Amino acid sequence: MIKDDFFTAEEKAQITELYKRLYIVSKDVLLPDDDQKVRYYIRQAIEKSLLRRDNFNLNPIINDAETALIVAEEIGLNRASILGVMLNGVVQSGAASIDEIKKDFGDDVANILHGMLRIRDLYAKSATVEGENFRSLLVTFAEDLRVILIMIANRVLIMRKIKDTPYVEAQRKVSMEAAYLYAPLAHKLGLYKLKSELEDLSLKYLEHDAYYHIKEKLNETKRSRDAYIANFIAPIDEKLRAAGLKFHMKGRTKSIHSIWQKMKKQQVDIEGVFDLFAIRIILDSKPEKEKQDCWQVFSIITDMYQSNPKRMRDWLSVPKSNGYESLHITVLGPDQKWVEVQIRTERMDDIAEHGLAAHWRYKGVKSGQSGIEEWLANVRGALETNDDMQLMDQFRMDLVEDEVFVFTPRGDLFKLPAGSTVLDFAYAIHTKVGNSCVGAKIGNKNVTIRQKLQSGDQVEILTNANQTPKQDWLNIVQTSKARNKIRQSIKEMESKEALMAKEELERKLKNRKLEYNEPTLMHTITKLGYRIVTEFYAALGSGVVTMEQVLDAYATQLRHSKGEEERTTPQMSAQEFVMQENEKNKLSGGGEDVIVIDQELKGLDFQMARCCQPVYGDDVFGFVTSGGGIKIHREDCPNAPQLRQRFGYRIVKARWAGKRGSQYPITLRIVGNDDLGIVNNITSIISKEGILLRSISIDSHDGLFSGTLTVMLDDISRLQQLLKKIKTVKGVKNVTRS
Repeated sequence: MIKDDFFTAEEKAQITELYKRLYIVSKDVLLPDDDQKVRYYIRQAIEKSLLRRDNFNLNPIINDAETALIVAEEIGLNRASILGVMLNGVVQSGAASIDEIKKDFGDDVANILHGMLRIRDLYAKSATVEGENFRSLLVTFAEDLRVILIMIANRVLIMRKIKDTPYVEAQRKVSMEAAYLYAPLAHKLGLYKLKSELEDLSLKYLEHDAYYHIKEKLNETKRSRDAYIANFIAPIDEKLRAAGLKFHMKGRTKSIHSIWQKMKKQQVDIEGVFDLFAIRIILDSKPEKEKQDCWQVFSIITDMYQSNPKRMRDWLSVPKSNGYESLHITVLGPDQKWVEVQIRTERMDDIAEHGLAAHWRYKGVKSGQSGIEEWLANVRGALETNDDMQLMDQFRMDLVEDEVFVFTPRGDLFKLPAGSTVLDFAYAIHTKVGNSCVGAKIGNKNVTIRQKLQSGDQVEILTNANQTPKQDWLNIVQTSKARNKIRQSIKEMESKEALMAKEELERKLKNRKLEYNEPTLMHTITKLGYRIVTEFYAALGSGVVTMEQVLDAYATQLRHSKGEEERTTPQMSAQEFVMQENEKNKLSGGGEDVIVIDQELKGLDFQMARCCQPVYGDDVFGFVTSGGGIKIHREDCPNAPQLRQRFGYRIVKARWAGKRGSQYPITLRIVGNDDLGIVNNITSIISKEGILLRSISIDSHDGLFSGTLTVMLDDISRLQQLLKKIKTVKGVKNVTRS
């Protein structure tokens, strides 16, 4: 008997219904005793109290069943994938081993579960999942492409179920992963419906106000939009049929996420987005007549409606680099509204809809990121067949390893060329870490600087303050960065040694009561066989030539040069190299760092980012710049998505100290009626609030004015108060923070 307290009354009814639905959709692919065996394993896991609810207090058995439904119904995977999902919680909890699963269900199911265990281990290692590096590593670790599809399905399920969760921080975390990791993967796999759903739900949870603002606007205009589309396409339909063309048309509204991206990029409200919807005309054409038919449709439509040449996109003559073919035009429809029309054939639409364009772009390429793209892009074709295993084997990852992905103890992820060593990794972290590297720990095992790295290694670099780069290190490293840094460091050490040697030589000359004479010294250096002064001092510093040899040769030369006119040459200088003592410690693990923003903080170089101008109270994060300093950005900074996607490993958490810091410049954008005195009213409010107005720029046109104001503020609450008061000024239509 299953423990009564594992399922609530509502969950008992839910799991019964889920199993019925699963049986209906999978009865043709499951073996007769699969269902009974799965129930046995789940019952054993519950009885042993090994299953745990997740961070959202969701029941793991119900989660697995619902994920299996998405995998079967919405993606189209078969027996092995369905069973792999159903048994995932059992294996993850340790209630059953991979070997037991292999014995009862076969190698295929066991391979999927093994891949999911590897993904779990990968998540445990990495603190940052938003970068392209992690996405590539995820694909590598999964081994079986169906594991990636299952991960996407599970993330879709979680995103659907956490609408009203009280666990806001956990909701934010999974939403960011959905946006930066799983939505791009779904896009590359051709799962466009799931990709759009992940993006929309991420926006809903991360930027609640923006999501509902767009949704409400779309709902308000749906009826009129549908009527407009019908009115727009009616005469086109008539003309195309009269021309004897075979086709069908469909209208589509952009996703909320896509509309939001347009609004941010163009800095307009939803009314300013031209292409909220598009009309797609799909032709049934013979291969040799595809382009001819598309251009015929173009001619018919542009004869009926005025086209906008600036917004025409011809991907028929020259397809996109990923193989996408289509003809996009924007025409002025009824009521003077711009409408986007996409013209393509069934073949073009099939390739675009099923995500296979990248396959043709990378066909025959079997290594690196291009190989990953090819491997992912072919999945949709495999899903359209019933022979799951045969085609999955065909598309299984077959990449030549030309990159390795390794972690620091804190979970930061680095991508290096295949064959890279511990020393390469040390220099990838920081030059001073590389210069003082003496080895590393990989999996609690000490290794030398020559140790080659494998994907997934968690590497702790060991350093010693007395270690210095050696010439033979150039034979150890594989990366150009490490090689250049080693050469640079050796050159700097030689310069430093040469400077010390020169100072010691001058001191020895004084001790011997020998007069220092620059021309005599130059002659001595030449006599000793050195034509370049720096080479001489380097040899003196390294011991190739001894101090006694130089002093004796100088004394002899000085005696011969008595009576000659003294000549001087410019004294040489060398740049100092100062090593910070606090950089000498080795990398070590520990808790996740959080920058506490405090104006009195010493020893940390941080600045407020100019692109988004954060102030006290904004939700912020830190970004480690290439110079080592930290820029503080708002969470909703327009550059945040790109920073997280490309440089996720350089993102650090940040929060404000318990007190306000200095004042920061905030730029406000204002639009309003160009009425007499309105600008004075706005500046008067700013003055009465005791706020410093740093600059103002106003432009008026057609009875409206728009402009920017830069004010100095120290607190988000004061900014909100100011915005509220400015909005009350008669004639002000909108005021927003830039």
